[in-house]
Amino acid sequence: MATPNHTGTSHSLFILLGIPGLEDQHIWISRPFFISYLVAVLGNSLLVFIVVTECSLHEPMYFFLCMLAVVDLILSTTTVPKALAVFWFHAGEISLDGCATQIFFIHATFIAESGILLAMAFDCYVAICDPLRYVRVPCCEVIIRVGLVVVLRSFSVILPDVFLVKRLPLCHSNVLPHTYCEHMAVAKFACANIRVNVWYGLSALLSTAMIDALHIWVSYTFILNAVFRLPSRGAWQKALNTCVSHLCIVLIFHLPKLGLSVLHRVEKHSYPTLAVLMANLHFLVPPFMNRIVYCIKSKQICQGLLKLVGGKQVG
Repeated sequence: MATPNHTGTSHSLFILLGIPGLEDQHIWISRPFFISYLVAVLGNSLLVFIVVTECSLHEPMYFFLCMLAVVDLILSTTTVPKALAVFWFHAGEISLDGCATQIFFIHATFIAESGILLAMAFDCYVAICDPLRYVRVPCCEVIIRVGLVVVLRSFSVILPDVFLVKRLPLCHSNVLPHTYCEHMAVAKFACANIRVNVWYGLSALLSTAMIDALHIWVSYTFILNAVFRLPSRGAWQKALNTCVSHLCIVLIFHLPKLGLSVLHRVEKHSYPTLAVLMANLHFLVPPFMNRIVYCIKSKQICQGLLKLVGGKQVG
């Protein structure tokens, strides 16, 4: 389709506006951003340190939590500092390469986190449904294999996403009514057909996160069935407590991102404030809440934290 009023030159610089319609409230909005980011960085860093240094936590579940914490650190650091720069200093300029870097890490960490949550579900399934096999499997070997698969899958799925964006002639506009660069938001500025970008992004989502979510729910169907068959009420309450905390994090992780992905593909005009706020929930809530949920629910992590702070083991 012909596009009037452009020279055909592809933009190499973009302007992030923050949250459209709430520009006069940016200083106030920045406060929960800053507090959530500070808590996420300190909490995730502390969790990694505790798991690495506390020998009693050298188990698959805690190593998976450690991997989740690293992914959350990368996700938060990729997006929140730039959003704060927009809110505080109106420093919304970002290069095309910077935009592509944000797109890569935002989507790669999403797929990585989805894979880790799936691994945690399988770990919980084997621990409850086949405990004899669980204790025979070498912990380090499993963690290394899962980590490699998670990283390789994320890179292989998202690298084409970046190339698809960078190949487009982005000549319609260079103003993004957002706090970060997102694949489809940038692609809509193209004066070329973006059908490949739309379908590749959708197929990447369906082939990774959606399949992971399906396997997680199937796993927990079997897990809950096994939990309620445990002979001791105390045993099934303990197992159920772990399952509920994990399922809460799965919901916190999936719902904002999947809803946002649908909005990006059906929306025809500029981003509504609701869509932008929903997008930012994905960067603020999981890194902030994951650590709180698991630290409250896990006695071992609480003991490790108290030991670190108080210098003694809490019984």
